[in-house]
Amino acid sequence: MNRKAKRKLISLAFSISVLCTACGSAVEGSANGPAGSETIPETVSASPATNTNVSSANSERNVISVNSSETITVVPDIAEIVYAVRTEAKDAASCQQKNTEDVAKVIELLKGLGVEETSIQTSDYYMYPIYNYSGNTQRITGYEASTSLTVSKLPIDSLDTILAQSVQTGINNIQSITYMSSKYDEGYSNALKLAMESARAKAEALAEAGGCSLGSVVGVRENSNYSEARYTDNALSSKMRSMESLAAGAEDGSSIMPGEVAVEVNITVEYLILP
Repeated sequence: MNRKAKRKLISLAFSISVLCTACGSAVEGSANGPAGSETIPETVSASPATNTNVSSANSERNVISVNSSETITVVPDIAEIVYAVRTEAKDAASCQQKNTEDVAKVIELLKGLGVEETSIQTSDYYMYPIYNYSGNTQRITGYEASTSLTVSKLPIDSLDTILAQSVQTGINNIQSITYMSSKYDEGYSNALKLAMESARAKAEALAEAGGCSLGSVVGVRENSNYSEARYTDNALSSKMRSMESLAAGAEDGSSIMPGEVAVEVNITVEYLILP
């Protein structure tokens, strides 16, 4: 190889060496220079998350949570009756007409006994044929119609009279009697107050046992359901009960025994723990 060729080879090797050195510096600079500085925000952003978890854990350890239930009773003073008028006739038109007339008599009676018209509601109506299945032939022998009436806001004191006279007028099916109290809302509020007092006593006992002091309330949750269905007389809910015996019982006052209405509440209360 002549001198001229050797000089060209040495020059080419030197250029490659310089280029590799520059590339290495660029790579090293990208790892330790601007990109390396970006690792600092990552460390900073991890710190608040850690602090948040610790704070959440501390707040959970600094709270006492207790459940409390209370039940009080109130005396019912109003009632709701669901009863029906059933009629039978040979043809559909006569059956419907007779049923309408019997229902009208009952409504007029209720109005005469002081029941407001807004408290009387037709809640159900049906009419169907009556079949005779004797032999191999199915024959329609008549029709039966029934109209259900829901009568609400009835004073307990006059319920005996209303039942007795309603049966005599045309009511031949009583489905249910629901007893209510006009003081239910007041009783419910009182039960909530008692439940809060009971919750406080439980929480203080827990705090004393744990060697700490009880702070203020930081959360309250009502678990009970406020129901308008106060109490149902299951003894009168059977559709097969004799109307004659019901009328006789209503006349001598032996059929109405409302008893008491239970008001139940359940709550969850959280208290702050003081060191």
